[in-house]
Parts: sequence; structure tokens; C-alpha cells
Amino acid sequence: MTPDSTPVSDGGRDCYACAAEARFDTLPPRERIAFDAHWRAAHAFGTALPGWLVLLPRRHVTAVHDLTDAEAATFGTWQVRLSRAPREVTGCVRTYVVQFAEAEGFAHVHFHIVPRAGGLAPAHRGPGVFELLRRPEPEQVTAARADHLAHALRTRL
Repeated sequence: MTPDSTPVSDGGRDCYACAAEARFDTLPPRERIAFDAHWRAAHAFGTALPGWLVLLPRRHVTAVHDLTDAEAATFGTWQVRLSRAPREVTGCVRTYVVQFAEAEGFAHVHFHIVPRAGGLAPAHRGPGVFELLRRPEPEQVTAARADHLAHALRTRL
């Protein structure tokens, strides 16, 4: 395990989040909307929802109970800040905060902060919102739009 102050991966072979962290300085705005020594916020990819964010620890962690005290100390603050910013940018009526971290290549703990628009179809509310993730390319938020949103979100954090 790396010291609390070291913002690098300490493992995570075949881990998408750790691979991104390894090239942190060259990540596009959508992949580093906001960060500190312990956490990084990114725009989700493959989603049809603008402003769908992901909060990731900056070291490899596969279970919430393995967060350090230092990571845990700022965890709640990050969730609240990342729930407020999309409301201001997208106009969503609420945000969902969800964590599973079990998909192949995505076992690294990460928290989805999902903007729920007022007009979202009932079938896509609650757990159904995940139907809007990994959408066909024509339905996805483009990289350029995610970068634009990243700049707008950053100014509100």
C-alpha cells in the first residue's frame, strides 16, 4: 500500500481507473474534472446523460472498507460537491449516488453521481438509469461535449 499522500495506483492490473491514473498529467478535461491527493472526478463514458460523473480513489481500491481514513475523511464532501455541480450545469432535479465496482476491468471502487432530469422516463429512474450507460455511439455524450461540461462543472466545484 502506498502512503495516504501518494496519488498513484498501487496495483490494479487490467484496471481502467489505474491505467488512467498512470497517465494523469495527459488526461483530457473530462477525465480530471476535479481532484485532490485521494480522489479524481471524471465524466462517465458511454452514457447518454450529460453530467454523469464518476468519483474514483486515486490508488487501487476494490472495496469501500479498504479506503484509508484520509480517503474516507473527504469522501462525503466530494459526493455532495459532485451532486451540487450537475444541478447547476444540467438543471437536473436530483442526483443518484451509486457504487457497485464489479464489472470486468472496473473492479476499482468508483461512485456514479448520476444527474436525474425532471423529464427522465420512469423506466430510467432509480436502477433503470443504468440503461443509459454504455449506449450506442450515436446516443452517447461526445468527448467534446464531456470536455465542455467538465469545464462548466469545474467552475462550480
